Amino acid sequence: MIIIPARMASTRFPGKVLADVGGVPMVVATARAVASVDEVAVATDAPEVADVCADYGIKAVMTSPSHQSGTDRINEAATHLGLDDEAIILNVQGDEPFIEPAIVEALEESVRKHRNDPRVMICSAYKRIEVEEAADPNMVKVVTDESGRALYFSRSSIPYDREGGFDGYKGHLGLYGYTRKMLERFCRLPHAPLEHIEKLEQLRALSHGYDIAMIEVETKSFGIDTPEDLERALKLL
Repeated sequence: MIIIPARMASTRFPGKVLADVGGVPMVVATARAVASVDEVAVATDAPEVADVCADYGIKAVMTSPSHQSGTDRINEAATHLGLDDEAIILNVQGDEPFIEPAIVEALEESVRKHRNDPRVMICSAYKRIEVEEAADPNMVKVVTDESGRALYFSRSSIPYDREGGFDGYKGHLGLYGYTRKMLERFCRLPHAPLEHIEKLEQLRALSHGYDIAMIEVETKSFGIDTPEDLERALKLL
């Protein structure tokens, strides 16, 4: 099951999930991009988003406006949808209208691989990025250990290149995968100071000693975080 969290109150780009992308609202474009992989539902707290989804024949689930993260919103939606403990849930952000289905399929396979590992709470993905992209705080960076598990995520440029010449930066994609059981375990964890400082919810899992299994992918997709990103996307279209 693919669940797309979509709220109107984006800090950097309010209402972006309904911004026009190629003639349709962004959340609709995102849902259509991944519809070939699995069933899709949109989890939202905004009636206008639910109405738009209904207009385009996309399932929408109304959730509480009090959630502090998209993952908590998806957990409530999973309850409303009646998903069982072993169901695989793929969290695709509503601002990823250019995401390739193959990336989502690879994430689903990663969940299948790690679903019985008690240390792994989340599966996610990264792509290689240039030094200039690593300097952008809107591009979240990740460093991984030798087994491909995340050590830390940051909006800062990590690792710090003290001597210069490093070109192995990894840009985190806004995709998460878990079983329903893994998702519930995450949502039961207390919120962690680091996730609030960086405004990165995945740091909750790392702060409590759990692993995030990462896969490297090749993609031309990018999340739309600002009006400038949307302008760039429209030029590509």
